[in-house]
Amino acid sequence: TLIDIVRRVPVAEVAEATRRGSFDHGNQVMPFFWFGALLQGSGRSDEAPGRTLTVVIIKSAAQRIALHVDEVVGNQEVVVKNLGVQLARLPGLAGVTLLASGAPALIYNPVALATLYGQSARAAMQAAHAAPATAAAQSTSVRTPATQAPVHAPKQAPLVLVVDDSLTVRRVTQRLLTREGYRVTTAKDGLDALEKLAEETPVVLLSDIEMPRMDGFDLARNVRADTRWAGLPIIMITSRIAQKHREHAAQLGVNHYLGKPYSEDDLIGLVAQYAGQMAAVS
Repeated sequence: TLIDIVRRVPVAEVAEATRRGSFDHGNQVMPFFWFGALLQGSGRSDEAPGRTLTVVIIKSAAQRIALHVDEVVGNQEVVVKNLGVQLARLPGLAGVTLLASGAPALIYNPVALATLYGQSARAAMQAAHAAPATAAAQSTSVRTPATQAPVHAPKQAPLVLVVDDSLTVRRVTQRLLTREGYRVTTAKDGLDALEKLAEETPVVLLSDIEMPRMDGFDLARNVRADTRWAGLPIIMITSRIAQKHREHAAQLGVNHYLGKPYSEDDLIGLVAQYAGQMAAVS
């Protein structure tokens, strides 16, 4: 469902997109990646040289990327199965299915992978394509370590803290953000959230207002009073949409106020924006 369009692109155009790190499609310029590099594998495809290569345009919420793949095998309907506890924390892994042959197939969200590993993937791609042509000519059937792209140790996905007294809201928001490649921890109220913050600082805090023990306003006040979390982005998600509540949240240092019901695309965009800002500061 993330695939927008499949294109056959001239080899020279793919090489230029690799050099620039971007791909032109219609009136849009979007990030360009070799899928193997996003999966922390090789920096370039082993596809037999031809006149054109396969590029897939992927969309997730408002984000789009161009993905160079070896081959588009086909299109089929599948039943997506939930991941077990061993795989649920892997960044960008959205689910798993069983093919007609009985073989398992992993279902990835490449946009989430690009958010996490885009920089290292692009470096591996450019390093592989910048290697002198003579090096490829000298190699025979055995690939030497010198011609392989460096393998980068995977980094942890950004952590988002979701605070809401509703178990259903916590679970729905967790599934949404996990699908986008984030790690998610949840808290049932403000006091619970402060305990979770002490364990690990997230890149974004999502909080309801009306909660037992400590509400969202008091949570925001406590977060801003602590030097450890003074710069932590806070997004308030609530059914209280009156202007006085918005103004009170702004006075407490809340970065964004989102009224219920909200658009999932809007929330994903905000989380990506603030997570990117935190990553840049780090």
